[in-house]
Amino acid sequence: MMQIELVVHNADIRTMRAERPRAEALAVAGGRIVALGSSADMLALAGPETRRLNAGGRMVLPGLQDAHIHLLNGGTDMVSGPVLYDATSIEALQAALRGFAKANPNGPVMGMGWQAGIFTDENLGRAVLDAAIPDRPCMLYDSSFHNAVINTAAMRAVALTTGQPDPPNGHFVLDAQGIPTGMLHEAATGWVRNRLPPTSHETHMKGLAMGQAHANRHGITGVLDAMIVDDNARAYAEAAANGTLTLRVAGTALVRPEDTAQTALERLSALRASHRDPLFTVHSGKFFFDGVLENRTAAMLEPYADSPGGNAPLMFEPAKIAELFKALDAARFQIHVHAIGDNAVRAALDGIETARRANGNWPALHQIAHIQMLHGSDLPRFRALGVMANMQPLWAMYDPVVPDLWMDMVGEARLPMVYALRDLLDAGAPLCLSSDFPVSTLNPFEIMQTAVTRAASAQARPFQPHQAITIAEALAGYTTAAAAACWRSHETGAIFPGAHADLIVIDRDISTCDPFEIGGTKVLATLLAGVEVYRDTQFDG
Repeated sequence: MMQIELVVHNADIRTMRAERPRAEALAVAGGRIVALGSSADMLALAGPETRRLNAGGRMVLPGLQDAHIHLLNGGTDMVSGPVLYDATSIEALQAALRGFAKANPNGPVMGMGWQAGIFTDENLGRAVLDAAIPDRPCMLYDSSFHNAVINTAAMRAVALTTGQPDPPNGHFVLDAQGIPTGMLHEAATGWVRNRLPPTSHETHMKGLAMGQAHANRHGITGVLDAMIVDDNARAYAEAAANGTLTLRVAGTALVRPEDTAQTALERLSALRASHRDPLFTVHSGKFFFDGVLENRTAAMLEPYADSPGGNAPLMFEPAKIAELFKALDAARFQIHVHAIGDNAVRAALDGIETARRANGNWPALHQIAHIQMLHGSDLPRFRALGVMANMQPLWAMYDPVVPDLWMDMVGEARLPMVYALRDLLDAGAPLCLSSDFPVSTLNPFEIMQTAVTRAASAQARPFQPHQAITIAEALAGYTTAAAAACWRSHETGAIFPGAHADLIVIDRDISTCDPFEIGGTKVLATLLAGVEVYRDTQFDG
């Protein structure tokens, strides 16, 4: 006889399945849902050892999934340096640095989160950091992780001196005398980081524990980590093996412009073969096709609209894109592309179309992430090619604190196609929502609120409100669509018999509450395979 491990009852269960959208209770055995029904019927299945979770009439959803996140790196950054997202002045940034340095007197300082709309090449550099941390290397990433700044001690440690050539797809900012200021753009950040002492495995494991606890607290039970290298894979694999991984991880391994089809396939195939744990797999290849608008490295079809103008090249040549995409697609890897500018988006669609012509169609759900800019003529290609639009709508609003300088670069005529969620859905594109944490919060409810309202608050002016989506569409973007993006929709992302019992209990009905209250949703309990990995201290279910 089947042993029922858990019954969730007195619940408002939203299954995300059209054939049975709601239920009152469910039963779990072997970590999977085995039945849905009334509370009386499900409790009748319980035995003396069965755990009972009384949801108190609250909404129960499938565990949410973030299909573009840097969970391990973000958690590691949270434990290895100051978090600077809220710093709005040089003085505040320096105070945060001094506070962290005092509490952590040894080793390099690796911080994150300074806002590129406030701190720029003109007002931030090594001298600012030297005033707070003069005696050891310090490297601070901006909120997008496409820029960084280092102090003089770090410059010495990596031998960054006058005359150092820029690395491919990167730039060392120089002063009027040609001396590096300490500001780094794009691949220059990696050039420096690779020359500083590596992050220890112990720190990675602490970061993973921090990151996954943060995710579980916000109802996340599955992720796609959007840039896996060997150190990341080692940490995830160890946590999966020792039973401490509290969410499902699909990994996308980094592919570099200098890769050939052979080198990329060898590296990705080795990672895929080595990591087949039910909680950790590597299934895709990650490409950066451009940078970000804030440092003028987004690749646009037309030049920037502000007075400096200009544009940025693609980070991969078209011939290399075709070579790599055809090879990875033929080997049945999913392709995952960072594309901010509309030229980068088009290049990704072109590459996927080339791969499909060469290899035929299969349910890869290749993904283009971010899609800040999109040309209207490319809208129907997402549906035609079966390409998942993987978007972070938290940025689809006027920022109440940080100046939106990138809007001047885009220009008024192109603003209606910024984060074009509505147009993509109406064109039949598969669409999932995600955070890009630690670039932004990973709180899915704040992100869904912005997708629905396109505004920072009820009092704020909405940004391109014609691109808003419904809460039902946003919730699908974090459940069924996100599970599909992670290649696990056959057993996660919805509540049905046979699915993993990955569930959350939340404190409000987000389908009926004021849209500007969605972001305040509190997760009361998060379950992975029927086991609680997070519980709010006030929840008595």
